[in-house]
Amino acid sequence: MTLENYKFHKEHTWVKLSGRSKKVKVGITDYAQESLGDIIYIELPEVDTHIEAGTEMAEIESTKTSSPVIAPVNGTVVEVNEELIDHPEIINEDPYGKGWIAVIEMDNPQELEELMDYEEYESYLEEER
Repeated sequence: MTLENYKFHKEHTWVKLSGRSKKVKVGITDYAQESLGDIIYIELPEVDTHIEAGTEMAEIESTKTSSPVIAPVNGTVVEVNEELIDHPEIINEDPYGKGWIAVIEMDNPQELEELMDYEEYESYLEEER
């Protein structure tokens, strides 16, 4: 899987760009799902909620811990992945595909420039370890 259309936040969330749209899919990284272990529950954000970058947008519970999902961009939640309600383990199985958490309509697409590309994120992970 190629991650060239993805941008990464230091809190281990990703944004997937889709063309020129202000709407982006958001989820957690492979590193994050691996660190959490088996995901057993997710509290999804409410549709039409405005969220601020760097703040909690969702909560994930795993067999190990409970962890906030930090919003990578400012914007309004326009869609959530309801499949995760009954099958939160999808995040473990496919964090960059079917395991997306929400679609956010960004306030300012230029914010994406502040996020890391995949190579920068990989370097960041090396430093974290």
